Amino acid sequence: MTLVPTRAILDRTTRGRAAFNVVHLETAEALAGAADDTGLPLILQISENCVAYHGALAPVAAAVSAIAQAASAPIAVHLDHAVSEELALEAIDLGFGSVMFDGATLPFAENVAATRRVVRAAHAAGVLVEAELGEIGGKDGAHAPGVRTDPAEAAQFAAETGVDALAVAVGSSHAMTDRTAVLDLDLIARLHDAVDVPLVLHGSSGVADENLRAAVAAGIAKVNIATQLTKQYTEAVRRALADRPALVDSRSYTRAGRDAVRAEAARLLALLDAVPVASS
Repeated sequence: MTLVPTRAILDRTTRGRAAFNVVHLETAEALAGAADDTGLPLILQISENCVAYHGALAPVAAAVSAIAQAASAPIAVHLDHAVSEELALEAIDLGFGSVMFDGATLPFAENVAATRRVVRAAHAAGVLVEAELGEIGGKDGAHAPGVRTDPAEAAQFAAETGVDALAVAVGSSHAMTDRTAVLDLDLIARLHDAVDVPLVLHGSSGVADENLRAAVAAGIAKVNIATQLTKQYTEAVRRALADRPALVDSRSYTRAGRDAVRAEAARLLALLDAVPVASS
């Protein structure tokens, strides 16, 4: 039984820990299976969009936590991209190992104040908090392309809020279906030197394997991947339905999607784990 706190997986010395997004039960099972296949730790993420799809946080959180608890590899459960303080507080009350409060579209002072409120509640419960500074492109049209996180501002933000991890804008974008994003590796290294908390790369589905490895080597601690995995799921389901047009039992084609996600997640876990990095 290895549901663990996120702090057991992620700290200042960590590099390249995988954080994969849950969409529904099949993906949660696939991702936990990949962690078991590789024996590597994994952070399972439930986003605010996922909560909206399922209609409430508690049921999907209970299912994902049970899957993590039954795994043989260490797995933590994380709330991803909560723009709602109330949702972040609910996740804390439900026992999540960590929460991300996303105030990146707020003015700097308002982002600091809101993030600090979430941090205060989370730390009282022993929960890790991730925040975001420097808008990451492609999320619901709210983020301007080309935005980058300033190292000095990031250091100030981390100090003023007390966050435990910081998502930074270094060239990736959410929801990319091709892997053509160009990361600013020099900026990642400067942010790693400036900020005394783990750095998080969002929009990693749009980053090719070699650039993901380079980002980890430069200082990225947590690598968030969602679209690349859901793409594998959807393509496998399409193939299964095309191969068997008379198929009715949904378990047959969702199994194909689950298997495809499990294979790709295991590959990515191994890819990130194999990156040699200099000591911090």
